[in-house]
Amino acid sequence: MDTVDAVVIGAGVVGLAVARALALAGHEVMLLEAENAMGTGTSSRNSEVIHAGIYYPAGSLKAQLCVQGKTMLYAYCQERGLGHQRCGKLIVATSPEQVAQLGQIQAKARANGVDDLVLLTRAQAQAMEPALQCLAALHSPSTGIVDSHALMLSYLGDMENAGGLLALNASVQEVRLNHGSASHPHVLVMQDGTELACHTLVNSAGLTAPDLTQRMSGLAVPFQTQAYYAKGNYFTLAGRSPFSRLIYPVPEAAGLGVHLTLDLGGQAKFGPDVQWVQSKDDLQVDPARGDAFYAEVRKYWPALPDGALQAGYAGIRPKISGPQAAAADFVIQGPVLHGVPGLVNLLGIESPGLTSSLAIAQRVCAEATFAGGHA
Repeated sequence: MDTVDAVVIGAGVVGLAVARALALAGHEVMLLEAENAMGTGTSSRNSEVIHAGIYYPAGSLKAQLCVQGKTMLYAYCQERGLGHQRCGKLIVATSPEQVAQLGQIQAKARANGVDDLVLLTRAQAQAMEPALQCLAALHSPSTGIVDSHALMLSYLGDMENAGGLLALNASVQEVRLNHGSASHPHVLVMQDGTELACHTLVNSAGLTAPDLTQRMSGLAVPFQTQAYYAKGNYFTLAGRSPFSRLIYPVPEAAGLGVHLTLDLGGQAKFGPDVQWVQSKDDLQVDPARGDAFYAEVRKYWPALPDGALQAGYAGIRPKISGPQAAAADFVIQGPVLHGVPGLVNLLGIESPGLTSSLAIAQRVCAEATFAGGHA
C-alpha cells in the first residue's frame, strides 16, 4: 500500500487551493477527484463572482475568509495575469422597506471590515446605470468577477510544479481513520478496492463531503454531517446587457435574490434562485421557472423584453442546513474539534467559497497536524 504525506479529496476550486498550499509548504500531496476532470461540480456552476464580504454574520468564517480571500484572490489574479475584473456591484432597493435595509447591510459590511460601500440616491444609481430602476442603492466597488476555470488551472499548475499529483476517476469508498499515534496513517479504500495511506487527510469533496464523513470509521457520530441540496437555476440574457456592473436586489432568506451578473465577455445572466431538491444530480433547468425571473428582474430592470431570458444552467449549493434552518457557516472541522490527528473536513463550503479559496487553504494548513511526513 502506497503512503503519502497528504491526500485532498475533491478537485474543485477549494480542493485545488488546499492541495496547492500543502504542496507549496513542501508536503507530498495527492489530489483525488471522483470525476474524469477537475472542477466539474459546484466550481463550474456558479456566478464566478469575487464577493466583497458584505452579508455574512460578523465573526463568521464566511465573513473572515471572504474578506481575507478577496484580497488574496485579486493579488493572485493580477500576479498571474488571470482574467478578472473589479467591476463593482449595486445592491438595489425597489421598495421603501428595502431602502431601510440598505443601512443595515452597510453596517453589517462595516462590521466585517468592508468599509468601501457607498449609499446612493436613485439619481446617483441611475447615473451609473441608466437602465436601472430603484429607490436607492449601495455601491460595492470591490466586488468583481473572475474566470474560474483559468483560476483552477493555475492552482493545479502551482500544485503540480510543487510536486503534487492529481488523480482523476478516483472515488473514495471508505476511510479508516487512525486515532492512535499520529505516526500511523489513515487508510483510504478506493472504489476499485485499492488502498492509499496518508498522514494528513482533507475532505474537500463539496456536495459529497457530508456523505464521506459518514463513511469515516473512527469519526465520532456528532461530527458526521448530513447534506442538503439547494439548487440554483440561471437564465441567460439574449442580446447585449445594458449594465456594466453586477445588480443585486436586497437579499432574501436562502439566497441573494435573482441578481444580474456578467462574465468577462459582458454576457449577462440572472440567478441563481433557490430550489430545494433531493439529488445533487438534479441539474436540469425548467424553462417555466423563467416566468418568476421576469417578475423579479423587472423590479429593477422594467425594460427587460419578453422572451429575452433563456434557460441557462444550474448549480447545487452544498448546504449543511435545511430549508427551515438558518444558513450554516462554513465548517472547517479539524483535529482540535474531533480529536483525529491530521484530518480536516470542509463542510458547507458554498458561496463565498470561490472568493475564499486561498484563505480557506491557508486555514486548512494551520488546522492540519502533520506527522510522519516530510517537509
